[in-house]
Amino acid sequence: MEDQDALRRRIAALETEHGDLDGVIDQISEKAPFDQLQVQRLKKRKLVLKDEIQSLRSWLIPDNIA
Repeated sequence: MEDQDALRRRIAALETEHGDLDGVIDQISEKAPFDQLQVQRLKKRKLVLKDEIQSLRSWLIPDNIA
């Protein structure tokens, strides 16, 4: 049970970071000219976070093979 709580906390932290990156990307993109490479790196980090969140969520879902 503690493992599930730890996973949920980790997922919440990753979701927060993912959302924060949205704000950072928006702020950077508003200023012209902006560093396209930096934006690409931030977007890549967002994708990595999304994949990690999905992976952790899969650990929370029990395998029900009937």
